[in-house]
Amino acid sequence: MPVPNRLRDLIRNIRSCKTAADERALIQKECADIRNGFREEDNVFRCRNVAKVLYIYMLGYPAHFGQLEALKLIVSGRFTDKRIGYLGAMLLLDEHREVHLLMTNSLKNDMDNPSQYVQSLALCTLGNVCSTEMARDLASDVERLMKNSNGYIKKKAVLCACRIVRKVPEMMENFIPLTKPLLADKNHGVMLGAVSLVTEMCMKSSKVRDNFKKNFSRTRGCFQLVPSLVRILKNLIMAGYSPEHDVSGISDPFLQVRIIRLLRILGRNDGESSEVMNDILAQVATNTETNKNVGNAILYETVLTIMDIKSESGLRVLAVNILGRFLLNNDKNIRYVALNSLLKTVHTDMTAVQRHRTTVLDCLKDPDTSILRRAMELCFSLINSQNVRGTMRELLSFLSRCNVEFKSDCSSGIFVAAEKFAPNTKWHIDTMVKVLITAGNYVRDDSVPTLIHLLSANDKMHVYAAQKLYQALIEINDLSVHPITQVASWCLGEYGDELISGHCEGEEPLQVTEAEILDILRRILESSLTNHVTKSYAINAVMKLSARFPSHKGESQHIVSLHMDSHNMEVQQRSVEYTQLFVKHEALRPGVLERMPQFERPSKAENGEGNNEEETVVPAPVQPELQTIGSPTPATNTQQSNVDLLLDLVDLGGTASAPAPQSMQMPPMAAQNNINSLFDLGLGAPAIAPEMNGVPNATNGQLQMPAGLMGDPMAMGTDSLNPGMAAPNLIMNNLTQKPAAQSVTAFDKAGLKVLFTFNREAPTVLSVELTATNSTMNDFGDFIFQAAVPKSFQLQMMPPSGNSLGANGTNSVTQIIRLNNPNKAQPRLRMRISYTCQGQTIQEMGEFNNFPAAVWQ
Repeated sequence: MPVPNRLRDLIRNIRSCKTAADERALIQKECADIRNGFREEDNVFRCRNVAKVLYIYMLGYPAHFGQLEALKLIVSGRFTDKRIGYLGAMLLLDEHREVHLLMTNSLKNDMDNPSQYVQSLALCTLGNVCSTEMARDLASDVERLMKNSNGYIKKKAVLCACRIVRKVPEMMENFIPLTKPLLADKNHGVMLGAVSLVTEMCMKSSKVRDNFKKNFSRTRGCFQLVPSLVRILKNLIMAGYSPEHDVSGISDPFLQVRIIRLLRILGRNDGESSEVMNDILAQVATNTETNKNVGNAILYETVLTIMDIKSESGLRVLAVNILGRFLLNNDKNIRYVALNSLLKTVHTDMTAVQRHRTTVLDCLKDPDTSILRRAMELCFSLINSQNVRGTMRELLSFLSRCNVEFKSDCSSGIFVAAEKFAPNTKWHIDTMVKVLITAGNYVRDDSVPTLIHLLSANDKMHVYAAQKLYQALIEINDLSVHPITQVASWCLGEYGDELISGHCEGEEPLQVTEAEILDILRRILESSLTNHVTKSYAINAVMKLSARFPSHKGESQHIVSLHMDSHNMEVQQRSVEYTQLFVKHEALRPGVLERMPQFERPSKAENGEGNNEEETVVPAPVQPELQTIGSPTPATNTQQSNVDLLLDLVDLGGTASAPAPQSMQMPPMAAQNNINSLFDLGLGAPAIAPEMNGVPNATNGQLQMPAGLMGDPMAMGTDSLNPGMAAPNLIMNNLTQKPAAQSVTAFDKAGLKVLFTFNREAPTVLSVELTATNSTMNDFGDFIFQAAVPKSFQLQMMPPSGNSLGANGTNSVTQIIRLNNPNKAQPRLRMRISYTCQGQTIQEMGEFNNFPAAVWQ
């Protein structure tokens, strides 16, 4: 039999290969020779062959055929064979391969071997490939070796115990009594392993963690751990130079980091333990050098611990200052770590982080992408009403020079911050216009309705906004930038007549004519760079201006009619319908094209500026947010303006509804009731909803709502909307007598039935059990029920039992709703139901007023 090549010869031959194909051919030939050697049971060269298999495995080639041969080497009496065998077992085997159980006996025998090196090999292998079965079989042997007087063996046994605790947590009780002597060991390796073991046990069991904070006593062997760790850490800091443990002038930084990390786990949500460790953490934070990376690692772990425990305020400020020094470090990794940590800290200690705002803003000039993203996020978190102007200047500068991957997130952050902290409306408009110009098409879709919302809500800024947007449209001279073009088109359509009046408060008026405004809108419509949404905005603006500029009515009609044969159905439909207004419904055109009413912001109601009958909304649990930024929600006290808003053809979010004569005025109370049924839900639905295609009825002036929107027609009398007016025939019950549960059908439409079962839990608390069933032939998915009540009520919704309704009533969804009525007023509950059927999303809205009178008495 030929003598196999040595490992060094194989390595030399592989490195001499010029192509990957040559390397693969050489590996295949060598693997074939190794298999032949294994097949012939060559005990002399088995060790050499297994070593070559391991090298081939590390190159990425399959080496499973060497698993059993590695196990055969483990049982050999030679140390060199055992060493290669155990190395092969650690590389080629894992706990998911049953073959690894074959070496359990070998491990047990070798842990009893008198040689510390053989014991070490067995412990290393067990720590790497230990499975649940192995842990149970060999835990007693590991426990015995943890008491060994040899620090080398004791250290490896402790690390094996960590693996066993990770695999079989219930066995940690066996190792708890050994932790105290291990932590008192003079060998730093043993102490490091002991701290790792205690950390693993504390993370696995909160009971063990709590017991480690107590004194000796009821729990087996547990002791007061925090003072012991503080004492060890203090000795490390105060210890003199030790060549054995010194790293860059710091005594055993690995043990220091492990102890500080364990202190963080023990001090979390524990004021007494945190007080014990405050002094030592302050000492570490002030005495550790920062000119070496080793010191920075300790300081970083110290900062995390200080911010996670119940530390003193001065100590937290010290931690934030350390992170501020990290921001000045030349190492990019340290700066990134500091920004990440400050992001987590800013919500708990804003004042301390604000001191480093200038340094954070300087990080926006860093070339590293990861640092830029974290710095940008931190800058947005630091914005407040005092620094909004200066911070916004830096962020706008960053927006102009950053890569395209940041423009979308940066522009959205600026929009949110400006809306929250804007010092005045003029500054707010200027900032948003700058963002639209700078970010271009990278701004998100919600930017357009957000700015439109802002412009509509400020009467005094209409001319200023129109002037700024018109100038921006002229200056950029790029109609492919859709967001700014869309906002400018909307603004010119609504306020073009005010723009040409020449009255701009606080600004030099812009000299512009009616023809110039129509000309720029015509260029938007004719440009091949604009998409169909932008064209829709422009064609609406032209139509609006036909009523604002009577002298240019013919030109407006001509521009609109040119797009009746557009390839886009949306643009074509608008053009055709608008042309019909010119041709056949001239009398209706001025009313249809009235100026849009002001949009009411939801935040106004939240600030107490809206209707007093504000409604509390409780969405279904784990429900995605329904309201998009800038979705206008009209207040309930508007009457005719809201009806006009429904019928206005400038609804860019959905299909245009049929025009309504302006002369058809709704009675005030009827208009109020109908609008309440649509808009007062407070569920985040847009004010201009695509499915709201109601039109006035010529006979009674009432707005007839489609059945698909509200379900079955519901009586909307005055009493049903006034909680203070109760029905005259309410049944008076004794408060001490709890009425029996009563059931009422709350919704029944298109096969979906919702049943309310009422049960009074307390004199003012009503429990409503919702039961939804599906009687159709199709399954309903993504079922979500949402409810809203007046401000005087309190509503709590429990998680539903599911979100799918099987066909033919095969299953039902139940949900508990608790309603607190401290004033015992007449309740009303508005609901919105959504579900999917055959791939289509269906939404239904309705109001329920038929609460049994007995449940409140």
